[in-house]
Amino acid sequence: MDIVFQTWPWYVSGLLIGFIMLALIYFGKSFGMSSNLRSLCSIAGLGKRVSFFDFDWKAQRWNLVVVLGAMLGGFVAVHFMSDASNVDINPKTIAQLAQLGIEAPNGKLVPDALFGTAILESPKSIFILLIGGVLIGFGSRYAGGCTSGHAISGLSNLQLPSLEAVIGFFIGGLIMAHFLLPLILN
Repeated sequence: MDIVFQTWPWYVSGLLIGFIMLALIYFGKSFGMSSNLRSLCSIAGLGKRVSFFDFDWKAQRWNLVVVLGAMLGGFVAVHFMSDASNVDINPKTIAQLAQLGIEAPNGKLVPDALFGTAILESPKSIFILLIGGVLIGFGSRYAGGCTSGHAISGLSNLQLPSLEAVIGFFIGGLIMAHFLLPLILN
């Protein structure tokens, strides 16, 4: 049982993801988290007002179970399986975080300055979270899917639009991390 609670090597996790993608292809399904937002809006009744949400969400029930599993898995991993002692952050990253006023997550997986509950006490932080959420929602709809859908499912199916989207996500992430985040946090 000890192997379950340790960090798995990339080749084991990658192989498992590959098997899951082959099973989804075999059953004619495509994976993605952002498509569940459309399903949830349809369940809430927005299909009566907006035609985009007027579809048979019951055909996507299996994907809602995937989201529930991801949430449950994340909870279990953080509360029962996380071991921050094996997290080794590059000293250059720690120095860059310090320049932004963020302390290194000593003994934790993530820094409290970005992921702690104190972030909800700052109106600026709440505003950043709201704007970021809207931009992520809009971006995933505009790109025809989210990073997990394009990078895992789309690339597995050899879809050129997914490759273009993943390249765009990567470039956007670099721009955000190196240029915009320092402006936002200072």
